[in-house]
Parts: sequence; C-alpha cells; structure tokens
Amino acid sequence: MRRDSTPEFIEALARGLDVLRCFEPGRPSMTLSELAAATGLARPTVRRILITLEQLGYVRSADGEFSLTPRVLDLGMAYIRSQSLWDLAVPHLRELVKQTGESCSIAQLDGSDIVYVARVAVPKLVTLAVTIGTRFPAPATSLGKVLLAALSPAELDRTLAEPSRSGIEPRHRHERAELDSVLSRVRARGWALTDEELAPGIRSVAAPVRDGQGAVVAAVNVNAHAAETPVETLTEHHLPLLLGAASAISADWEAWKAHPMEVLAPESG
Repeated sequence: MRRDSTPEFIEALARGLDVLRCFEPGRPSMTLSELAAATGLARPTVRRILITLEQLGYVRSADGEFSLTPRVLDLGMAYIRSQSLWDLAVPHLRELVKQTGESCSIAQLDGSDIVYVARVAVPKLVTLAVTIGTRFPAPATSLGKVLLAALSPAELDRTLAEPSRSGIEPRHRHERAELDSVLSRVRARGWALTDEELAPGIRSVAAPVRDGQGAVVAAVNVNAHAAETPVETLTEHHLPLLLGAASAISADWEAWKAHPMEVLAPESG
C-alpha cells in the first residue's frame, strides 16, 4: 500500500530507504527473511532492493546475510557538508576543548533523537561511544533538552510521539509532566544540564546555536565524566566558555548563510 497519495511520491525509493534503516545497533547483518519481516515488504521486493543497493555499493552480502558498507556514510556526510556545520564549528570546538579539557559536540534533532554532526573528543573512558552520526534519545541528553525546548507545543508533541531509533535505553526516562518542567527551566535560563540521565558516568551541559532570526538550529555541549568533573565545575567554569562558543558559532552560521564563500574560503596572500 502506498503511504502517500501524491503522484510525485516515489514508493520504490521510500522502500529502499526503509531497508537501509533496518540496520541498527545490535543488528549489523540481517537475512532476506529478517529484512522482509522488519520492513513489512514482500520477499521479492526486498530482494530486488538489496540487489540494487549491492550493485550501488551500499550493501554487501555474505553467507546469506546482508550488511551495510561504509559507502552509506556518504549519505549522511552529504548533509553535514551541505550545511557546513563542521567547517564552521570545528575551530570553536577545538578552542572549547582546549579551555575545558573535555569532549565537545554539536547535534541536531532527527525525530525524537539527537544526531551528532560535529565533535572534537579527548581520550577518556566513557560509557557510550560517540562519533559523527551517533544518535541518542533527546530527552535524556543536554543537547536534546536544548533542542526540544526550542519547539512549539505542537512540534514537541509530534516529536516525542516518534519512537527513538537510537537502540539506547536511557538510564532515566522522563514522565511527560517532568520533562515539560525541565524544558521550561531550559527555556528560562538558556542552557541545559544532564547528570547521568543517559548512562552512568555521563554528565554534560549544552547551549543553543541560533540563526540570524534567533531560531535554534543546533545545540553544542561540553561532556564530562561524572567521576572526574563535579556539576559545579560544569556550571561555574565550563558553562560560561560554552555560552561564548555557542554565540561565536551562531555568528559564523549567520555570516555563512549570508556569504558562504567568504566565510569558508581560505585566506589568500
């Protein structure tokens, strides 16, 4: 059954993307039958999709199972490159890491998850590994709280109604009334803090990145290990530096939107 009645909608493309999205944490490889069951598509349909994806280099097969290839990363990196978030943010993230001695990241919302789009890390033992493209449930993260707090009530309802695709069960799951109260505080003070809500040992503070009209387009954070960094250090020392970095990234974002070639082009002579 078609999921969209408009004549421009390409159902075959949508089904191909459905197959790609089946590969999640804990399911790096799947059989044809498993993919058919996960997508709700007929086996012959899934087989044709897999043959196409394999010929294009996005999927490989071995011993009756299919898995993604690194070429799939090109799809996500195309978004990051088109937005230039990495190019704009990395100098500020590196300076923030230098000032705090902690890992720093930028994320955006995708459904009810956050997705990391830029990161500068320090070598520390952490509970959860984070790379570009990693996703976590938004309500359990400081980055997610900042992004959720920027939504209208209707947008927030729609966002939270979407199931997480992170494969992560947070250590603390907010009831809606509790989350609404937390987001209200985030809106009032302009930043968010989480203390071991996502997983043991993870503590972070985040601030919004805004465009020229003041709309939140991303969030940036400082992430620390709870055994090494007290909450007071995050809020009293790291937070002012974070707010300064967020402001600088926001200014660069707006400048790039107005004059992209001037902001990103290397200086000459």
